[in-house]
Amino acid sequence: MTNVTSATQYPSRYDIAGSFLRPERLKKARTAFQQGELGRADLTAIEDEEIKKIVDKQVELGLKDVTDGEFRRSWWHLDFFDGLKGAEFFEPDHGFVFNGQETRRGGIKIEDKLAYNPEHPFFAGFEYLNSIVPKGVVAKQTIPSPSVFFPNKDAEVYDEHYQYDLEAFLADEIEAYQKTVQHFYDLGCRYLQIDDTSWGMWASFSKNVINPELKPLCEAAVKAINAIADNKPDDLVLTMHVCRGNYDSNWAGAGAYDPVADYLAQLHIDGYFLEYDDERSGGFEPLKKIADNGRSQRVVLGLVTTKKAELEDKALLKERIADASQYVQLDDLCLSPQCGFASTEEGNHLTEDDQWKKIQLVVETAKEVWNR
Repeated sequence: MTNVTSATQYPSRYDIAGSFLRPERLKKARTAFQQGELGRADLTAIEDEEIKKIVDKQVELGLKDVTDGEFRRSWWHLDFFDGLKGAEFFEPDHGFVFNGQETRRGGIKIEDKLAYNPEHPFFAGFEYLNSIVPKGVVAKQTIPSPSVFFPNKDAEVYDEHYQYDLEAFLADEIEAYQKTVQHFYDLGCRYLQIDDTSWGMWASFSKNVINPELKPLCEAAVKAINAIADNKPDDLVLTMHVCRGNYDSNWAGAGAYDPVADYLAQLHIDGYFLEYDDERSGGFEPLKKIADNGRSQRVVLGLVTTKKAELEDKALLKERIADASQYVQLDDLCLSPQCGFASTEEGNHLTEDDQWKKIQLVVETAKEVWNR
């Protein structure tokens, strides 16, 4: 079964970032598999069953696009990179630091020429997702942005092949991504989201304007993302989620979008998912740069936090949407949770019931604001 996009424009007025809390049954199955007590086929069967449940729940709540919850992944980004040729997952001596908290250990080594892998496990995962999505609903695939893969010891991404030749690295990375995106499209994907922590972290390292030493990275990110966007089929929607870190209900970066707004406005994508769940995100003023770039892109406001169970006040959400509409016309705005609920398999500090209440709040609020 191959699904195509309906008349609904994406991003949807009420949309999602991607990941959901892993059910206990799935967590136990993954542990059993890692300990050699469960075979790959049995794990895949359990993953399939739990993904079917999560898809059914998303459809029940009225979402127009659904994901597999990233249920086949341990990390939102490392699993994807490990599936490319030339890159390999490894466990470094320490984890990432999130607001003083050290995460589980994980990193990537680039040991050979980076290249597209036609057998990447994400392809089979998307095929299954697309096969169970009902008519009128779109299967949304999420992958990490190419900028997340830029060699950086602080991000535990080590280059052992290109010897810091950024142009050579970019050329191979862009080609790998272009072929990967085309493969997803050939499998029926019409809505692809790239998840990007780089912009949020670069903004947090700067004040008002980008730090000079970060400019080459920002320019490389624009080059890579636009090379992917310009090469994709016209009817494939490409969006980007800008994240400041999401691990065990903790965050990694803080700061307004002002330092990176000029670069974000240069991207040839169809929509932006931007985090605005607390004061760490700053004001809506930088959105005007996107609104004025002439591309008619949608901006999805991540006003509903995934980091805690407390429900936001619907009236306040409407006020904040109205505030944002001073910089981006209301017809180009949408609403979503600020991030996924489980960017890694640990998940945030909510229950599954809390998670669904958050989604329901997003759907109800958006319907009331946009009358649809």
